[in-house]
Amino acid sequence: MKETAQAAPALAGAAAYTRPAARLLPSPTPESRAFWTGGRDGKLLIYRCRGCGHFLHPPGPACWRCRSTDVGPEAVSGRATVAAVTVNRQPWVPGLPPPYAVAMVELADEPDVRLVTNVVGVAPEEVRVGMEVEVFFEPWTPEGGSADDRIWLPLFRPVAAAGGTDGAW
Repeated sequence: MKETAQAAPALAGAAAYTRPAARLLPSPTPESRAFWTGGRDGKLLIYRCRGCGHFLHPPGPACWRCRSTDVGPEAVSGRATVAAVTVNRQPWVPGLPPPYAVAMVELADEPDVRLVTNVVGVAPEEVRVGMEVEVFFEPWTPEGGSADDRIWLPLFRPVAAAGGTDGAW
């Protein structure tokens, strides 16, 4: 679903990042809703199995390790390490001008849990495997949607650019 931009407050230490005019947004499922809305409270919510204690992503109704159905969202630290990165140079999404870094990040809380995201606040060419990053959230309301439909996209920036904030806008 294509989204329209809303004003974003300035973020100390992230002067290199300019919020795009538009992004493609997900359509949350019952399992993924917490992931997409946790940013409202400045929290990155990842499903955790209460049977074996491991985190799992993407969220689902059962743990892929132990098959327990006792799973639910829990806040993680928001820290991660870039595991893979590519720089997109094609104008695929109107309103999202290239170049931008698309990265797979490993969560510090459990490195085999990985998210595909954008790394911002640094030139795309400077994003490197092994770079430590931290989450922050970009709120979006779907075109024609209401405040109840708002999602908070988890994006990552270098830890040094976070400036000691709590990770939320």
